[in-house]
Amino acid sequence: MWDAIIITPFINVILFIYSFMGQNFGIAIILFTIIIRLITHPLMVKQIKGAQGMQNMQNDEEWKKVQEKFKGDKEKLAQEQMKYYKEKGINPFASCLPTLIQFPIIIALYQSIIASLAATPVEVLNLVRHVYPGFLDVSTLIPLNSQFLWMDLGQPERLNLPFLSFGIPILAILVVISTYVQSKLIQPPSANPKDQSAMMGNMMNIYMPFFMGYLALTLASGLSLYFLVSNLLGIAQYAMLGKVNWKNLIPGAKPNKPAAISTKRKK
Repeated sequence: MWDAIIITPFINVILFIYSFMGQNFGIAIILFTIIIRLITHPLMVKQIKGAQGMQNMQNDEEWKKVQEKFKGDKEKLAQEQMKYYKEKGINPFASCLPTLIQFPIIIALYQSIIASLAATPVEVLNLVRHVYPGFLDVSTLIPLNSQFLWMDLGQPERLNLPFLSFGIPILAILVVISTYVQSKLIQPPSANPKDQSAMMGNMMNIYMPFFMGYLALTLASGLSLYFLVSNLLGIAQYAMLGKVNWKNLIPGAKPNKPAAISTKRKK
């Protein structure tokens, strides 16, 4: 079922773009990334709404009273926080939803890239089985041109310079930086840095870039290219929606004061 619903469509879309764009696998991955970003755009809107709700929560007098009342009872405060989320219609996981959706896409894309770059007769046969009948003529595409700039998209990326005895993982470095910048730019300002949601966001800002960088360092560079382009597109999308918090990149900058929300509870 995984192959039929996810892997096979991915392979067909990538190969179609590859054949249409002059058999350039790097361009095919970039265009595929754009398509994925457009499809997941509604999830980004939900992420923005969830983040805005979490931000407004910090300036809500009702929530401040709850915090003051149960400041010595963390368990009760956590229960009241979940109750508050429900009554205000806030999804605390909305800001993480696009990231969670990315994981199956990452796995599927990696498998699709490896399958598309078939080299042996067995791999070619497996690839042919994934292509929709009559959709593409695989014989005109195989073997795929996996070279893009200095990279072999089927192998981990390293830039080899004549005066160095080791390769520099340029893409992995760029993935770490762009993931960190994206997470910081889209993080809503918090009036209370010690708040649970703010602490969780700060932890994600630290761990996620290094995790993505590790994947970019060890897996096929085609996947690293997807990470980098996806991060840049994400920043561009948030900027166009006016939701980028540029102050987050400035150390010591004070966050903007969140807008107040109504304390009237939903019935």
